[in-house]
Amino acid sequence: MELGIIGLGKMGANMAERLRRGGHTIVGYDRNPDISDVGSVEELVERLSPPRAVWVMVPAGAPTQDTVNRLGELLSPGDLVVDGGNSHYVDDQRHGEELAAKNIGFLDCGVSGGVWGLQNGYALMVGGDDDNVKRMMPIFETLKPEGEYGFVHSGKIGAGHYVKMVHNGIEYAMMQAFGEGYELIEASPLVTRVPETFLSWQEGTVIRSWLLDLLNRALKDDPELDDLRGYANDSGEGRWTVQAAVEHAVPLPAISASLFARFASRQDDSPAMRVVAALRNQFGGHAIESAKGADSPGADVNPPKV
Repeated sequence: MELGIIGLGKMGANMAERLRRGGHTIVGYDRNPDISDVGSVEELVERLSPPRAVWVMVPAGAPTQDTVNRLGELLSPGDLVVDGGNSHYVDDQRHGEELAAKNIGFLDCGVSGGVWGLQNGYALMVGGDDDNVKRMMPIFETLKPEGEYGFVHSGKIGAGHYVKMVHNGIEYAMMQAFGEGYELIEASPLVTRVPETFLSWQEGTVIRSWLLDLLNRALKDDPELDDLRGYANDSGEGRWTVQAAVEHAVPLPAISASLFARFASRQDDSPAMRVVAALRNQFGGHAIESAKGADSPGADVNPPKV
């Protein structure tokens, strides 16, 4: 099958390579001319034979919106756009409506697999019409892992990115649990072989997983993780997951806590914890650590007169 891909970053380039290895004809465009097959989006569209299919792999938000707008101007009725980035499902619904007005099809596809997808395949979560999904199945079959699993037509437009959003929220909570477990094990003077403990869990335990495998790879390279700073960014999908939970009145305590933990990781000196320290000093007379490096004595714990 012939496919245009816009965005040849780490994911896009590996997906293009996997598709080429699978026998598909891929025309790729990227703003970096060193890795692009064509010089512009216009040239990409010209190189494809109607009815065209174009896969978008650019950052969510304005870059995706601008790309979809441009494709809406260049493509013809009967052509198809697939957004394989990390777009918000609400944006998908708008993109689908805008393109449908021009008789251009649209699918949203949540993609998981990271840098390992080229070798192992990508988990694909797709939203859109049945006919458009069937049309793209040769591409999906090549991108997905071998075997029965790794692909789902989740539902209507927006469904693919919606379930990928929830998938990433679950991922946040799982990673946070591994991190907290590591810290607790490391804190005990009884445990002298921390990396070996996690390595032993790869077989026979209920928490064995790909994330555990990746943690063990990291511990093998840096057993005490001394080369890393405890700072974790978020891609935005964790926030969208929590927002969706509020909209649907669904409790997500573990996922929400893992998102807030990432926010906390970016604070070298947390304003909230300064308040906690000040209050402990005021009501309990507990010593506090001065910002200047010296400890201050406890406060007078007698309650103020009102």
